[in-house]
Amino acid sequence: MSRTATDIDEPADPEADQPPPGDDHAFLGHPRGLATLSGLEVWERFSFLGMQAILVLYFADTVAHGGLGMDPGTAASVSAAYGTMVYLVSVAGGWLADRILGSYRAVLWGGILIACGHYAMAVPTAGMTWVGLGLISAGTGLLKPNVASMVGKLYKTDDQRRDAGFALYYMGINIGAFAGPLITAWLGEHKGWHWGFSAAAIGMTAGLVQYVLGRRHLAGRKHSATLVNQAGALAPEAMRSAVTKIIGGFLAFAALATLLAVLGWLTMGRFVDLLTLISVIAPIVYFAVMFRSPRVTAEERGRLRPYVVLFMASVAFNFILFQAYSTMMLLASTNARTEILGFTFPAGWYASALGAFEVLLAPVVAALWVRMGRRQPHASNKIAIGVILGGLSFLLMVIPTSGHTGDTYKMAAWWIIGSYLLLGLGDILLETSGMSATTKLAPKAFGSQTMALWFLSLALANGIQAQVVKVYGQVSNPAYFGVNGAVAVAVGLAVIALAPWLKRTMHPVH
Repeated sequence: MSRTATDIDEPADPEADQPPPGDDHAFLGHPRGLATLSGLEVWERFSFLGMQAILVLYFADTVAHGGLGMDPGTAASVSAAYGTMVYLVSVAGGWLADRILGSYRAVLWGGILIACGHYAMAVPTAGMTWVGLGLISAGTGLLKPNVASMVGKLYKTDDQRRDAGFALYYMGINIGAFAGPLITAWLGEHKGWHWGFSAAAIGMTAGLVQYVLGRRHLAGRKHSATLVNQAGALAPEAMRSAVTKIIGGFLAFAALATLLAVLGWLTMGRFVDLLTLISVIAPIVYFAVMFRSPRVTAEERGRLRPYVVLFMASVAFNFILFQAYSTMMLLASTNARTEILGFTFPAGWYASALGAFEVLLAPVVAALWVRMGRRQPHASNKIAIGVILGGLSFLLMVIPTSGHTGDTYKMAAWWIIGSYLLLGLGDILLETSGMSATTKLAPKAFGSQTMALWFLSLALANGIQAQVVKVYGQVSNPAYFGVNGAVAVAVGLAVIALAPWLKRTMHPVH
C-alpha cells in the first residue's frame, strides 16, 4: 500500500518507541523489558556459545570421529573467520533495523535465521555445516546489535541505572554462556558433535518463544512508517526493492562463492584472508561515512572521536576473548587435565567457566556502580581496565606452559580457570561499559548502526585473530600467549593515559 506525502511528514508519535508505563522499576528496579531482552540473550548465547565451544574441536577432530580433520591452526583460523563473518553482517542488521524492519522485527527475524542455522548444523554432513554457519551469521548480524540497542532505549541518557542495567543484561548473556557449553560439550563428546548442535537449535527456539511473549514490555516494538520516514527511512516501495536487492545479492554471492570453490579458485585459506581484509576496511569506511554525514551534528561528530579509541580498545580485548573458544579450547583438549577432585569432564566445559564467572561477577559489578553513583570510574577507565585484565589472562598462561614441548604435559585445571576468571571480569567491565557508551555516543541518525559499529570491533578482532592463530602450534605456547597478552596490556595502559582527553571529549557521558 502506498503512502502519501502527508503520511510521511506528520509528527511522529512520541510514545511509539517507549515501553508501556508502569514498567520502569518492575524488574529488580529496572524496566520490565530488560527481563525480556535478557531472557532472549540467555537462549541466544546458550545456542551461539554452546556451539562455539565445540566448533573448533569439531573442525580439528578426525573424520573417523565425525569431525572435519583440520589441523589445529587451520581449525582455529576458520573458527575465527566465522566469528568475523557474524559481526560483519551486524552492519547490515543495524541498517535494516534503522531503515526498514525496526528493532523488534530485526531481532525476531534474526532469531528465526539463527534457529534454522543450528537445525541445519544438526544434520551430519559437511555441506549442511557450512549452510548452517551462513544462516547463523546472517541471523546474529540482525539480532545482536539491535537487542543491545533496545536495552539502551529502556533508559534515558542521564539515567544512573543505565550501566547497571547493561551489567544485568550481560549477566543474562552469560547465564546462557555458562549453560550452553555444559550441554553441547557433553553431547558432542558422548553422542556426537551434531547432537551438540541440535541442543543449540532447541535453545534458540526457546529464546524466540519468550521474546514474542514479552514483546509488550519493549521499546521499539512499534515501527510506524511515519516515524521511520522522519528518521530518513525508505518509502514502502523502496523498502521492498531494498529487501529484494539484499536477498538477491546474498543469493548471488553464495552462488558465486560456490562456483569459485568448485573451480578451485576460492580455497578456505583465501576466503579467510578475504574476510580479514573486509573486517579491516569496513570500520574505516563506516567511520568515514558517519563523520561526513550531513545528518550528524557537530556535537555528535565530536563525540565520535573518542569513540574511535574505545573501538580500538574493544578490538584489543576481543582478540583475546574470542580465543577462549579457539586456542584455549585446543590447549585445554591437549595440555590440560580434565578432572577436578576426581570428577572427569569434557574439555569443552572449560568454556562454561568463563560464563560462570561472568554470571557471578556481573551483579556485583552492577551493585557497585549503583552504590558509587557519580563516583564510579569513567567509562573509558572501565574499558581500559577490562583490556588489561584480558591481557593478564593470557600472560598467566605463560607460567604453566613454560619449560614444556609437545603435548606430553598436562597442566592443572586451575590455570585455565584462573585465566578465565581474569578474562570474565575484564569482559564485564569492557562490554557493559562499551555497549552503554555506544548507545549514549551514537548519533541519532545512526542509532542501531552505531551499535553495529561496536560489533564491527568484534569482527576486526576476529579478522586479526584468523591470521594470528595460524601460528598456534608452530611457535612455543609461552611465546604465543606472552606476546598476545603483552600487546593487550599495552593497549589498556594507552587508554588510561588518554583518560583526561577522553573524559573531556565524551562529556556529558560519564
